[in-house]
Amino acid sequence: MADFTERQVRILRWMRTYVAVHGEAPSLREIAAGVGLSSPSSVLYQLERLEELGAVRRRGAVRRRAWLAC
Repeated sequence: MADFTERQVRILRWMRTYVAVHGEAPSLREIAAGVGLSSPSSVLYQLERLEELGAVRRRGAVRRRAWLAC
């Protein structure tokens, strides 16, 4: 994970743990609360950067889109 920022690594680890426990992808608000970010939009920004790096991918409908760690 050398190309990722510390915040991105924290998000990826948290997401993997969440999916392992709950069996589904977390919402942006759940991720924000879980990693201590102030808003879902800051999570979205990080997820879009992670998608560009190939670490996550989008799945599902636009209304409730799941972000899955690869």
